[in-house]
Amino acid sequence: MTIYPANLKFIFKFAGMIKRTIEQDYGISLEEFPVTGIIGPRQVGKTTLVKHWGSQRPVIYLDLERNSDLNKLSDPELFLTQHTDNIVIMDEVQHLPELFPLLRALVDDHRQPGRFVILGSASPTLLRQSSESLAGRINYLEMFPLSLLETKERITVQYLWLYGGFPEPILSENPIFIQKWYRNFVQRYVQRDLPMYGLPADPKVTRQLLQMITSTHGNILNYSSFAKSLGLTVPTIKTYISFLTNAFLVSLLSPWHINIKKRLVKSPKIYIRDSGMLHYLSGITSYDALLGNILAGNSWEGFVINQIAAVLKSDDEMYYYRTQDGSEIDVLVRRNNRWLAAAEIKLTNAPSLSKGTYVAMEDLGLEKLYVITPEADTYPIAKNIEVTNIRQFMTELVLLL
Repeated sequence: MTIYPANLKFIFKFAGMIKRTIEQDYGISLEEFPVTGIIGPRQVGKTTLVKHWGSQRPVIYLDLERNSDLNKLSDPELFLTQHTDNIVIMDEVQHLPELFPLLRALVDDHRQPGRFVILGSASPTLLRQSSESLAGRINYLEMFPLSLLETKERITVQYLWLYGGFPEPILSENPIFIQKWYRNFVQRYVQRDLPMYGLPADPKVTRQLLQMITSTHGNILNYSSFAKSLGLTVPTIKTYISFLTNAFLVSLLSPWHINIKKRLVKSPKIYIRDSGMLHYLSGITSYDALLGNILAGNSWEGFVINQIAAVLKSDDEMYYYRTQDGSEIDVLVRRNNRWLAAAEIKLTNAPSLSKGTYVAMEDLGLEKLYVITPEADTYPIAKNIEVTNIRQFMTELVLLL
């Protein structure tokens, strides 16, 4: 247990730290909700954020993977009732799910904003007890790996794409360390975390499934193909992929297929969420090797999609659009039943579009389409279609938000 002194409110005071997008929402949540839950994959920066956040009230930090802190919660009600004037942070809360009903009772007895902060490496779906016990009392915030808007000019697009956005490896600027870090990261999830969450799979099967997802990254998800290759049933594969999704290792991009009278693709596309993890699993260790790999185009697409996801609001929706005859838009962002942004993603600074893109724009009634490239200058390529680079697109997207 560590007790941090009070400090000025809403000051992120760790010298030299990269400012995270989630900071403002975290501060607001502490003012409005008795319990704030920050979720996201391991090592994404959750603990760093809460430890170095300034507050008017003292903060108590408990690491539930540390025996000494677990011992303090041998009688959790006694301990927590002694600290009603503190913000109590409980890290890796999935290790002690029986806390959630108690937190509900304590909040109901003394409903004060900012009483508890829980951190977890699993989604609310896996932390089901918290969703049920703390309904109406908790606000969840998802923390993503570092984005281009957070790193600004400190890290190049190419470097962030190649090595991913987990702070420790990418800020090390050491390719050998980065490979070792991802090896340990994947091994921990496969051997320990996923079984702890309840994934009913042999770790060897989980690793095989991750490798298969890597090889199909950015493609339409085919449960039957995975099931056949692994000798498992389709329902079993769906269960396994659901666990990987809720542990923030894999993401699914749903197709848009409402009220359009065409033959549409209705299966999601599947991605490894972090590009650094994708490249580690693919054996890609340099930028030249990445550009020469068959996965390069799909890897770039997944990188851009996850960059977009990192800055969207919790109620925003993302889709792709594809018809059986080849009309397609790579990513669509929807808010309040209208299109907020739409984009094609191209791994070239001199992109061209197919006829199917124009047909898709007409199908969807899009007023504007972006064509996202690594570094191209911004210019119109056709009516209502603008070529731009990923940094400029992200900047404009945030203004739309």
